[in-house]
Amino acid sequence: MGVNKYVANYTRFVLVEPNGRATVYSLGLVALLGVVTTLATAVGPVGVTPPTVLKVLANGIAVPTEITVARTGGAVLQLPALTVEWAPVFAFPVEQTHAAIVMTVRLPRIALGATVGFALAAAGVVMQGFFRNPMADPSIIGVSSGAAVGAVGALVVGVPFVGLRTAAFVGALVTAGVVYAIATEGGRTPVATLLLAGVAIQTLLGAVTSYLLLRSGESMRRVVYWLMGHLDASTLDEAVVTGTLGLALVGVMYLYAEDLNAMLLGETDAQAVGIEVERTKRILLAAASIVTGAAVAVAGVIGFVGLIVPHAVRLLVGPDHRVLLPTSALAGASFLVAADTVARAGAVELPVGIVTAALGAPFFLYLLRRREVSEL
Repeated sequence: MGVNKYVANYTRFVLVEPNGRATVYSLGLVALLGVVTTLATAVGPVGVTPPTVLKVLANGIAVPTEITVARTGGAVLQLPALTVEWAPVFAFPVEQTHAAIVMTVRLPRIALGATVGFALAAAGVVMQGFFRNPMADPSIIGVSSGAAVGAVGALVVGVPFVGLRTAAFVGALVTAGVVYAIATEGGRTPVATLLLAGVAIQTLLGAVTSYLLLRSGESMRRVVYWLMGHLDASTLDEAVVTGTLGLALVGVMYLYAEDLNAMLLGETDAQAVGIEVERTKRILLAAASIVTGAAVAVAGVIGFVGLIVPHAVRLLVGPDHRVLLPTSALAGASFLVAADTVARAGAVELPVGIVTAALGAPFFLYLLRRREVSEL
């Protein structure tokens, strides 16, 4: 009888196919991201109208027109080298100054903001589903704290042959691995133990970061600025690498969306319908930790994106992770681009982490007042 109950619950919450809402919401959010990106690119010390932004972006579209193969190398070993000739599809008349501002100054920053917001929101969805609590966020198991220790250590102490972003990424992954190892015993990883281990490690790493701050000396300003989260000095290469990694890992998360739905009913229910709970935990934790570590490594600690975006989207689309995961990721991209636009629109540019915290803290208090912290 108990197994029948589990199967009935699983059928009701998991096997019901998502309808066209997922496609409709996703297309709407893609359109929203396009609008937000266009308006954000137009904002800055030098005004660029939205139509001009669209013309510049259109002029950047090119297609290959000729591909040639040449032989390179010595007399013994010659390797083929491809040369591709590209031709622009459009040739709208725009000022070169405006084109340079859009393509080399603003677009890389906005692209990185979209990829970081996409990654953090997707990781937040997984963590909230994993812990069955809308108050969970991507840093709940100490990933951001580990990245902070790695980055601050690289800035203050200096690590030969290791850059700031590499140190932050390694710190994030090492922390996630340590927390998982502490919480795992006999092949099982209880969620409550994982949460408590994450809180303990976060506290310890917070003390380490504070100690490094005391020793930072002249690098104090740079350290504090990184800890606040930022998107300036961004490059398209960083956005491409982060975006590629984020898309791949979010794709992995989506493959386990049905398993995550089943886990909302409890681990016992999920096991009764054939879900390999521990294996699913490992994969989802690894994917969420890696994507969060990558986002924090390139943009610093940006809080609340992975908390408020998934919860707000859940109120709109419901708890089905097959719908919630892609829509939250797209909404997170728009949210962070908009927040960064606000951060740089004033007379003094602010770190984007200040803006997200200013928006996230009131929403956090709203959740507390609604007493929705124990269920999804």
